[in-house]
Amino acid sequence: MRTSWFPVSLKVDLRAVAVISALAALAFAGTVAHLAVGEYPISLLDVARTLLGLQTGDPSNAFIVETLRLPRALVALTVGAALAVSGALLQGLTRNPLAAPDIIGINAGAALVAVTLIVALPSVSSVYLPPAAFCGALMVALLLYLLAWRGHSSPMRLILIGIGLSAMAQALTWLMIVSGNVQELSRALVWLTGSVYARGWDELWALLPWVAVLVPFALLHARHLNALGLGDEVATGLGSRVELSRGLLLLASAGLAAAGVATAGTMVFVGLVAPHIARGLVGPPAGALIPTAAVTGAALVVLSDLAGRVLFAPTEIPAGIVTAVLGAPYFLYLLYRNRNK
Repeated sequence: MRTSWFPVSLKVDLRAVAVISALAALAFAGTVAHLAVGEYPISLLDVARTLLGLQTGDPSNAFIVETLRLPRALVALTVGAALAVSGALLQGLTRNPLAAPDIIGINAGAALVAVTLIVALPSVSSVYLPPAAFCGALMVALLLYLLAWRGHSSPMRLILIGIGLSAMAQALTWLMIVSGNVQELSRALVWLTGSVYARGWDELWALLPWVAVLVPFALLHARHLNALGLGDEVATGLGSRVELSRGLLLLASAGLAAAGVATAGTMVFVGLVAPHIARGLVGPPAGALIPTAAVTGAALVVLSDLAGRVLFAPTEIPAGIVTAVLGAPYFLYLLYRNRNK
């Protein structure tokens, strides 16, 4: 696509546009249902009228929708998109369908630093959790890259060393938890489970800049990700600066995972499952895969949080438990499908 007033060529995949539109409609429907159900149910029509700023005849609807439920739903959507794009980048970089930020240690590094902050400095504002988690994820990503370096980086070494770093970071996280007092222990455990409960506008504003910067960055580097997927020699032959591109995309993946983990805890399997679903729908080209994975992850988390709210109401199940229940069988299926590769 190229016009006289916008002199940039774009290749539009109409199938990807249709898939993204359908997934966005699913995510929107899940969001509206998320806003409507709860201890104080609101009709779908009143939810729509409230979102449009129209009167519904009940002044409490605006407070419930706009103050209590809407920020939580938007946080769920944004966290899902961030984790899914992070997973899509890692799977492309490592050329491994089982790679995900919660498997190669990036989430565990973010969780370690965030839990350390919760336990060691309980009076610190939650605003500082995203940058702290990013530091943890960045440290693991850099350590991963350095340990995997043998004159050049290797996707297989990245995976194996990442699994080891993940186990080490998880052990240190639990060491921090058991060394804290009961109040901090409870807060850390809820956070580790993965939940968007009680998330508000402050958490959303802290998360959005990471997603607004890193997702477009990933899209701009989609062609380099495609080249890396063909192998280092082919990527070099196509003019890609392999190590620079891999390092920058790894940092982008770490940043997205850290922001998502810092906001909602360790929401497991989203970064693994969403890119797989997206790849099955639009194929492997990163230009279509990244936005499709983002919308898939957003829909997955908001629907998981909705299910956690209604399945055993009035008791709420954290969204991270729902994604674990859905993701664990899918992970076993992937192991079985890739057993001979």
